[in-house]
Amino acid sequence: MSSAPLPKWASKPCIMGIDEAGRGPVLGPMVYGCLYCTLSYQKTLATLNFADSKTLKEEKREELFENIKADDSIGWEVDVIDPRELSAKMLKRSVTKINLNEISHNSAIGLVKRVLDMGVLLTEVYVDTVGDAEKYRVKLSEKFPGVKFVVAKKADSLYPVVSGASIVAKVTRDRALRNWVLDETAENMQRNFGSGYPGADPETKAWLDRHKHMVFGFPTIVRFSWGTCKPYFKDFVEVVWESDKMDEDCPNNGRSKHQQKLSDLGFTGYKRKSEDIESSGKGRCKFFQARKLQLVSKF
Repeated sequence: MSSAPLPKWASKPCIMGIDEAGRGPVLGPMVYGCLYCTLSYQKTLATLNFADSKTLKEEKREELFENIKADDSIGWEVDVIDPRELSAKMLKRSVTKINLNEISHNSAIGLVKRVLDMGVLLTEVYVDTVGDAEKYRVKLSEKFPGVKFVVAKKADSLYPVVSGASIVAKVTRDRALRNWVLDETAENMQRNFGSGYPGADPETKAWLDRHKHMVFGFPTIVRFSWGTCKPYFKDFVEVVWESDKMDEDCPNNGRSKHQQKLSDLGFTGYKRKSEDIESSGKGRCKFFQARKLQLVSKF
C-alpha cells in the first residue's frame, strides 16, 4: 500500500482504474492494484506509455512503476491477498465458501472504499471485469451510488488508467514473490519455483513435485485449493478430522469439545530442556509453532 500523504488535487474530480495480477497461478499471492488521478490529467496519462502489464517485459514494468511512484499527479494503492487466505476462503464449508470471483470483487470494492475514505473525490472508476461485466457494474454501482463505473473485458488494454493499475499490481506481485520468506524450515527448500503455472512451466511442475509432503501437503506459498494440486492428493496420507465426525454425531454439542487440550485427553506432552534447545540452536519448526501443535511422547 502506498503511504504518501493525500495530495491537494485529490479534492478535484478524479478517475481510477483497477486491475489484478496473479489470478491464475498456483503459487504466491493475488494482487489487486488501483491507480487514480484527476480527470484533467487523463490526456497526460495517455502519453506515459502504460500498457497491459502482461505485454511488457519485466524491466519495462519496473521502470514504469518507478515513474508512477515519482509522479506527484498520480496516486496508487494495492491489496495483496495471501495464498493461504485464498485457499482458506475457497475451501470453507459450502454455506460460507467464497469463490475466486467473489474474492476478486471484494478486493476491488475494498480499494474503492479505501481511496474514498482517504478523501479522494472519485467520480469515475474503470475496472477489468471478473465474471459478467454488467452484473459486476451493477454490484459496484449499488455499493457506491455516487461513482460512475465502467466494467469491461480487457480494460487494461483499453484505458490507460487501468493499464497503470495493471503495472502496479504486477510489479507488486513480482516483488512479493522475489522476496517471499518461506515459513517452512526444511533444509531442502528451494526458491526456483518458476512462473507459478505448472501446465506451461516445467520448473514450477518440478518444484511442486519436489516440495510435496505426504502429510502436510505443500508449503504455504502454494494455493492448495487450486485444481492443479488435486492430482497430487491421491498420494497423500488420508486425514480424518475428529471435529468433523463430532459435528455429524453431535450437531448440537457446540464447539467447546473441539478445543480441548491434549493433556485433557490423557496425552503426555514431551518437554525439551531449555539447555538442549539452546545448545543445538534449533527450536521447533515454524509450522508447529504457528499452529500450536504439541509434541506427544506418550499415548
